[in-house]
Amino acid sequence: MKTKIVKIGDVKINPNNPRLIKDDKFAKLVQSIKDLPQMLDIRPIVVNSDMVVLGGNMRLKACKEAGLKQVPIIIADNLTEDQQREFLIKDNVSGGEWDWQMIANDWDAGQLEEWGLDVPIFEIEPTGDDLIGEEKNKPATLKITFESPEQLQKAEIDIQELIDRKYQGAYFSVSAGEI
Repeated sequence: MKTKIVKIGDVKINPNNPRLIKDDKFAKLVQSIKDLPQMLDIRPIVVNSDMVVLGGNMRLKACKEAGLKQVPIIIADNLTEDQQREFLIKDNVSGGEWDWQMIANDWDAGQLEEWGLDVPIFEIEPTGDDLIGEEKNKPATLKITFESPEQLQKAEIDIQELIDRKYQGAYFSVSAGEI
C-alpha cells in the first residue's frame, strides 16, 4: 500500500468509531500536528475505498482544526466489513478513551476482548417499576463492574464526561463493592 496525498475534504470521519478524545488532549494533538506535520507522513490516516477513516479519526479532526488543506492517507481497500470494524478497535487498543455507550450498544464485548480491549461489565439495575416498598423510591442506577482499580480510575473520568455531556444534572458516584 502506498501513501497518497488528498484534499482533507475528501476524507470522511467514521461515524461508527467509538473513540473519544478530551478537549485538552485534542488541543495537544492539534498543536503536535502544527509543530511536526511530518508525523502524518510517518503515520498516515487509513481509509477504506469509500474514503471513510478506519484509523486516524482524531488526527483527521485535528488536521482540520490545524487548518491543513491536504492529508496523507493509505487506502486499505482489501479489508472485509468485519476486518474494517476490527481495525477500528485494534488501531486504538493501546491508549486513549472510549465511548462506552457506543461500545455497549454496537460492539460484541467478547470479540473486543479478543482484540485486546479491556471491556467493563455493564449491568442495569432494576428500574422503579421493578422495585417494591422502600426500594421503589430510590433513583434508577447503573452498576458497572471493573476488573481492576486502574480500570475503574480510567473509566471514572470517561463516565463523568459522558454524563456531563449527555445528562446534565445527573448524579454520578463511585463505590467499591464486594468481589
